Amino acid sequence: MTEYDKLYIDGAWVPSTGQETIEVINPSTEQVIASVPAGTPADVDRAVAAAKTAFETWGLTGSEERGKYVQAIAEGLAARSEEIAQTISDELGMPLMWSNMIQAGLPAGNMAGYVQILDEFVFEEQVGNSLVVKEPVGVVGAITPWNYPLHQVVAKLAPALAAGCTVVLKPSEVTPLNAFILAEIIDSSGLPAGVFNLVTGTGPVVGEAIASHPDVDMVSFTGSTRAGKRVTELGAPSVKRVHLELGGKSANVFLDDANFEAAVAPGVIFGCYLNSGQTCSALTRMVVPRNRQDEVVALAKAAAESIAVGPGNSDAQLGPLVSAVQRERVRGYIQKGIDEGATLVTGGVDAPEGLDTGYFVQPTVFADVTSDMTIAQEEIFGPVLAIMPYDDEDDALRIANDSIYGLSGGVQSSDIERAKTFARKMRTGQVNINEGAYNLQAPFGGYKQSGNGRELGKFGLEEFLETKAMQLP
Repeated sequence: MTEYDKLYIDGAWVPSTGQETIEVINPSTEQVIASVPAGTPADVDRAVAAAKTAFETWGLTGSEERGKYVQAIAEGLAARSEEIAQTISDELGMPLMWSNMIQAGLPAGNMAGYVQILDEFVFEEQVGNSLVVKEPVGVVGAITPWNYPLHQVVAKLAPALAAGCTVVLKPSEVTPLNAFILAEIIDSSGLPAGVFNLVTGTGPVVGEAIASHPDVDMVSFTGSTRAGKRVTELGAPSVKRVHLELGGKSANVFLDDANFEAAVAPGVIFGCYLNSGQTCSALTRMVVPRNRQDEVVALAKAAAESIAVGPGNSDAQLGPLVSAVQRERVRGYIQKGIDEGATLVTGGVDAPEGLDTGYFVQPTVFADVTSDMTIAQEEIFGPVLAIMPYDDEDDALRIANDSIYGLSGGVQSSDIERAKTFARKMRTGQVNINEGAYNLQAPFGGYKQSGNGRELGKFGLEEFLETKAMQLP
């Protein structure tokens, strides 16, 4: 067991003002593997004060100088990628093959990408007799989730640093270990003291202290919609900028000319089940022509039952859920789907065979799901697919948009223009057409109760900038 007993504040490793610790559990084994400090509001005060002081200098540095630090951090992430992948596999449960590609690969690539973005971004322009300049927003409180822990940290940290902001980070207390590796990398990069600060702890204590702090100029939060509403409430008295990336219940729409044989299996395995379904943008509703549902059900059943389920240190495709609480939550939704009359195609509430230890859930598929069912409306955050039949294209669009969420979506069609036309009508921030590849330079964020603002690429950088106009004679 590894014990982390210090926080990273003002360029130094310092003890928390509190005495409590938080245990980190390996979801594959249910064993405690580490502990981290349970930070306090006093720790947040210290970190914010350091960030505020550091901003006075860091906010005035040139983009070229900031880019050098961003590059150094990117190189540090790449150099320690194997350690990062193993650490996240241990604390989250994602099988190591995926953890290497996604949990370690994406953050390193994203951080490196902001070096080029800085080179190309226009921070000032002449508009008539005005000089319009883009300036850093100030001290940023970054509150990040457990499902893609380092990726979501870097999605906030990289553009914030590139913009000239200083940062106080609270990673998820469920998967915090990767953030300590990041802090070590930042410490060795020579980034000026106070520009980055790490305070671990729980949401109700550390998260709320950050969101309500009068000297935090902006909060960037990724997590549940319920928690996002709370962050917004806490930020309101100081009218700070609040950026939210929240839940989703995304629809993957198969138009009647889609290649079902080619597209259903990827839609199940990657679209819905990636990271054991613990993905806010997962395509958890598969919307299909009613007269093709039986065909889709057979293909989805075969895909789900082909997936190897196992611990993070195995060659499995699907690992455990992150915690016992999450496992019971997902099992509850599966039971509710059964109780409300959906057809259970495969999977169910029982543990996968031979996996009684670990927080495992069977890959599950439901058919005959209607929009009034709980499993069609609420974010499950587990490997549960709802197949929903439609009668015509207007009905398909109605089903797709019948959600409080609007984070992602998919359209499958042999006619790319037809797919694009349909995608334009979907009330969602991102649409994958015919399994279009993930793009770190494209904006990511949601409509409706999936949040506001955008991450990634130049769009992510703009979130951390204020706009000033200087009227010239």
